[in-house]
Amino acid sequence: MSGPRDCDVAGARLGSLGLEAHLRDPHIKQRFVTAVFEVVAQRYDRFTTVFSYGMDRGWKRELLERLAATRPVPGLVLDVACGTGDLAVAAAQLPGGPLVLGLDVSRSMLRTAHARRHANGGKRVHLAAGDMMQLPLADGSADVVTVGYGIRNAPDPYGALDEITRVLRRDGYLLVLDFYRPRNPVWRALFLGYLGIAGRMLGWLWHRDPVAYGYIAASIEHYLSWQEFGDALASRGLAVERVSRKLLGGICLHVARKLAESSSRPSPRTAQLLNAARSTHWT
Repeated sequence: MSGPRDCDVAGARLGSLGLEAHLRDPHIKQRFVTAVFEVVAQRYDRFTTVFSYGMDRGWKRELLERLAATRPVPGLVLDVACGTGDLAVAAAQLPGGPLVLGLDVSRSMLRTAHARRHANGGKRVHLAAGDMMQLPLADGSADVVTVGYGIRNAPDPYGALDEITRVLRRDGYLLVLDFYRPRNPVWRALFLGYLGIAGRMLGWLWHRDPVAYGYIAASIEHYLSWQEFGDALASRGLAVERVSRKLLGGICLHVARKLAESSSRPSPRTAQLLNAARSTHWT
């Protein structure tokens, strides 16, 4: 259960912020999103299970199966907006044992991810504070990039995709699982209506702040459809090889492959990258 400190933080950071204003303005959106995840970190895993009636586990399992099927076996997987580390730790346990770098802007999320890594013996998982708008990796460094419910929360989703494309090597894969704005107006109203009511209810029950999870429906309303997201991938030289729609397009898994290098600079070796990371801010 959340204690008084959780409620105080929620009231101070969320109740006083204008949700719609922050979602509309990319210059201040990150402040709101970071505040949300600082509040919900300890209960986030339970929330995703309850909120999706357990379906989230199957969706992430499918993402991991697609990751395991990529060839050649990735040496380095970058998990952007890694949250509580569930995808990062699971990815490191796949056959071939890739190295996994997990980045997130929320320190509370990273603390939860660190505890998961420690509990699961995740020696091949490295975690760090990092912004997807300015990824701390060289061009072409990652063999695979995974993102679970992250790009929607970026101040500028298109800018985040530019950064992800930059750090992904040629023929590397991007796997993205997220909510999307349904195009059908009737389904969109029903889908966002449910998410809004359920999110506000759980936000109040668990954190005494409806905005804690109520922001999800609002963020989707301001986001892209799964078709528009696919177009954004294609326009960046990412060939969409698989689209797996859930809930009539309200949730979607995109699997895309990078067709060309975004820079002529050579990619560093994985060992060099990790050594440099350890000497700076990797934990």
